[in-house]
Amino acid sequence: MRQILRITYTFLRLGALNELEYRANFFIQSFQALLGLLVSLGGLQIVFNHTADLGGWQPAELLALVGVYQIVGGLINTVINPSMQRFMEDVRKGTLDFALTKPADAQLLVSVREFRIWRVADIFLGIAVLVVALVRLGERVGWQQASLFGLALLCGAAIVYSFWLILATFSFWFVRVENILVIFQSMYQAGRWPVGIYPQWLRITLTFIVPVAFAVTVPAEGLVGRLDLPALAQALGLAAALLLVSRFFWRFGLRAYSGASA
Repeated sequence: MRQILRITYTFLRLGALNELEYRANFFIQSFQALLGLLVSLGGLQIVFNHTADLGGWQPAELLALVGVYQIVGGLINTVINPSMQRFMEDVRKGTLDFALTKPADAQLLVSVREFRIWRVADIFLGIAVLVVALVRLGERVGWQQASLFGLALLCGAAIVYSFWLILATFSFWFVRVENILVIFQSMYQAGRWPVGIYPQWLRITLTFIVPVAFAVTVPAEGLVGRLDLPALAQALGLAAALLLVSRFFWRFGLRAYSGASA
């Protein structure tokens, strides 16, 4: 664990130093994050101008869901997506050797070696929205809900990372995998709303095929007191299973990699 934290901190520091060369990006990314957030909040306002709840979700509860959506999206755009994009590029160019020859776990290196530090603005905005939602929820949020939220959010992050790694690992066999990742990012937009409001076929897709539900809806349910133990157990089980599967698939994919020196 100490090695994981040390390596992650090192790449985070390098990413910050690289990004500080282009400080104007901070204002651009902040504006983009704020614009995306305003679009989400505007959608909520339009909905609740015509109804008192959406699928049983109250306005403050949906505001919490938007906050979770923003936080998870910020995590994806800060480290998961940039690192996986670089990993796929290294596979195409044969330069993955530089990671494989390092005296550290190669999967860890490719997972955290690219940080877009300015995208942290998404996370901060999501936290701000979450705080506002908590104030509106008031006494309904206690230690139990906070604990369930934290655990469910960790599970969601693990699920998203594992799913993204599995897709990126296909680059060992296929030249262009970016299109699959674009599809995932497009489907992630559905996480702005509770998965339960969608038709059954789409709920199944967003829960078990593209696990948006476990990344956004389940943590939000934990925070607002809607999460039951079977759903939490499913999230824990899926997170553990996907971490194992992604690890196995990663090691299997390495066998197909020839490298620049082959």
